[in-house]
Amino acid sequence: MIYLDHAAATPVNRSALAAMLPYFDKQFFNPSAPYLPAKHVREDYQSAKAAIAHAIGAKGTDLVITAGATESINLAFTVVAGLDPATPHLLTLATEHTAVLSAAKPYGCELIKADHTGLIDLADFRAKLTDDIVLVSVSLANNELGTIQPLAEISEIIRLARQDRLAHGITTPLYLHSDASQALNLLDINVSRLGIDLLTLNAAKCGGPKGVGALYIAHGVPVHPLSLGGGQERGLRSGTENVPGVIGFATALADAKKHLNGNRKKYTEMVELLKKELGGAFSASARSSLVAPVVTGRPRSSSAVAPHDLTKVENAPQVIFLGNPKHHLANFLPLSFPGLDAERLVYKLEEQGILVSTGAACAANKATKSHVLAAIGLSDAEIAGSLRISLGSTNTIDQMPIVARALIDVVSAEIARQNH
Repeated sequence: MIYLDHAAATPVNRSALAAMLPYFDKQFFNPSAPYLPAKHVREDYQSAKAAIAHAIGAKGTDLVITAGATESINLAFTVVAGLDPATPHLLTLATEHTAVLSAAKPYGCELIKADHTGLIDLADFRAKLTDDIVLVSVSLANNELGTIQPLAEISEIIRLARQDRLAHGITTPLYLHSDASQALNLLDINVSRLGIDLLTLNAAKCGGPKGVGALYIAHGVPVHPLSLGGGQERGLRSGTENVPGVIGFATALADAKKHLNGNRKKYTEMVELLKKELGGAFSASARSSLVAPVVTGRPRSSSAVAPHDLTKVENAPQVIFLGNPKHHLANFLPLSFPGLDAERLVYKLEEQGILVSTGAACAANKATKSHVLAAIGLSDAEIAGSLRISLGSTNTIDQMPIVARALIDVVSAEIARQNH
């Protein structure tokens, strides 16, 4: 099996798994209990929180541990709780994850446009940043395209807006939230450098366990608890602490940060090889404004996939490489074969032992059209033929020619089927 859907889930890092195991049986104590073994567990828990926070340039006391990114996002959005939803108080990008869009909806949300590569339209953002807006939420990197947003530039616009409000006697606060779930193991994140007030983290995307996340909260940002109980996590997230999960999160994140540059280089090489192989087999898209540069002609590498597979196929498909060619996560390769059914391609690839997705796992499971791809202006035919390849720790450079060969075979077979 060749797994190419690391944006949906990553295998738990072996070091993280080993670090977690003792806290399931030997050191299983409730960290709120008064006896010494429990106090040692609490110390380990707090140390792990501090390590996670340190990875983003923060302190352990700045973090609230949650049951994943979705809860973290919902907790962040409580800064606008109680405000009249008839007036928009929240801005978010049209290409955000469904968790963001769903959590934002009850609060009177207005959507910011994105360009054809998924980058935020800063002019549209400035125009919609009225004095009623309290919260802006823009992900650090998109979960379907891998497009990296200019958060430092966004935070500077927000800083100037705050100054302008004060100059005019307007006391409405303004905060910036970002979902960094996809970027945590690929980008060097520092909350101060980015100007972030609220940051969502997700263990499951960086080799940690599922069901564990965190919310960074800058000093003075007024979030409110979603549920009440024993007062854990500063009273913002009551419930017995998930000690093994946080230990695993901290261990996986430390490993990811240690190999940050090496992994980016490795994934870049893999993605470029795939693009070269596919570009040599399929005609380049006429919609050049939507694609990253495609290498045309027969690839020269010794492992190259010969493009002759399509010589007997009428109307050979075009391939469109989606996303931003300059500002993207190194492990993402979103692409489209317009006019084909991506769901059929997924099933056919699985028959060959290759696992890819049509986009976000939650949307793919519901068989709904990607709102992300619609927001960047793709046609229905382009959306229907879109796949997301996302690389990770299970992949090697030697797998890429195999993947390219399988894609060429599956796509050519689908075209032949349509022609008959």
